[in-house]
Amino acid sequence: MSETLQAVRGMNDVLPEEAAAWQQLERAAREIFAQYGYREIRLPLLERTELFKRSIGEFTDIVEKEMYTFEDRGGDSLTLRPEATAGIVRACISNGLLHNQRQKVWCMGPMFRYERPQKGRYRQFHQVDVEALGFPGPDVDAELILMTARLWRRLGLRGLQLHLNSLGTPESRKVYRAKLLEYFGANRDKLDADSLRRLEGNPLRILDSKNPAMADVVAGAPSITDHLDPESAEHFATLRAQLGAAGVDFVVNPRLVRGLDYYSRTVFEWITTDLGSQDAVCSGGRYDGLVAQLGGEPAPAIGWALGEERIVELMRLQQLVGNEGRPDVYLVLAGAAAEAAGLHLAERLRDAAPGLKVETNCGGGSFKSQLKRADRSGARYAVIVGDEEVARGVAAVKALRSEEGQREVAFDDLGAELSRALEPVAA
Repeated sequence: MSETLQAVRGMNDVLPEEAAAWQQLERAAREIFAQYGYREIRLPLLERTELFKRSIGEFTDIVEKEMYTFEDRGGDSLTLRPEATAGIVRACISNGLLHNQRQKVWCMGPMFRYERPQKGRYRQFHQVDVEALGFPGPDVDAELILMTARLWRRLGLRGLQLHLNSLGTPESRKVYRAKLLEYFGANRDKLDADSLRRLEGNPLRILDSKNPAMADVVAGAPSITDHLDPESAEHFATLRAQLGAAGVDFVVNPRLVRGLDYYSRTVFEWITTDLGSQDAVCSGGRYDGLVAQLGGEPAPAIGWALGEERIVELMRLQQLVGNEGRPDVYLVLAGAAAEAAGLHLAERLRDAAPGLKVETNCGGGSFKSQLKRADRSGARYAVIVGDEEVARGVAAVKALRSEEGQREVAFDDLGAELSRALEPVAA
């Protein structure tokens, strides 16, 4: 007997029962993006490796340790995308979308990083990504954050906290970098191996250390908000004022630096305490130099990404998953004449009530077994048709989730009757 094949480690199946929450999240996101005027862009999974080395930074964990990189048959080094921002910027440049234009775009799909699989962190994971390119002011920063807050409200998520910081410009960061080198150099004996490696390459990344043993030395480091250039300080102050005026609570976190080298000025994360160590569910920031860095004309930009697995898990923990994917109606067919008429009746119902989800019993079975299938399907109603009902042009409508009595309805009235019965009850 052949060995049973398993999924690749860290790359998980999403089963039909689990997919309901994903659909709920993705539909809410699409509707909200349309409300704000953001349009979908679709990207290849594979990009040239150089794109990520130039954008993310060679001294990041992603480039050094985590990318799925290989040489194709033509000798090109290719990488499965570890994030979406670099690909979006590349697409906008190579397709001329930034020539005297500004773009508000979004995408969603799988990303790939070779990490140690654990809860909330997988080797194939899924992101929803939103970017605004060509907008210099803090107003678009505020808009993107307000969009995330609206998504949390739409989904009903509770307990998310917004952390904000500003990294300033590359020029002001050079001054801050020198301060960090001086400070961490004086505390070299307290640094772990990762921090020692980052010390010469990008000491700001030491502030992002997740090692508890590093907490005290990181807490004592100089604060970047004390070293902002005047324009960045004004940008950050205006953003905070706009968020406050819109009623969005936030915490200024001077240790928030984000893990990618392309960020400048605004950075932010939405944090939860419900998912253990994987506490960030949505992260983003401004990357005003990246377009020029990748060969385009200089253009300011900002974006964010959320991890779908983490949001879905949060929805599950907070019991916010609806009945996506479950039928409204299960058609029970008892008898040869009923089976012959069943598929046509189901089509009539879908025509009469667009949006009605009808599952037809296929594969036969006794009346009792079909009713069990109807119950397991999650449908709110069973529509029962036997040979006698076919002859009279009627069906029995049986409630499966309430104490309503069973009733007989003519085929011609069935679509309207089911639509009425399935309407939400007014509060």
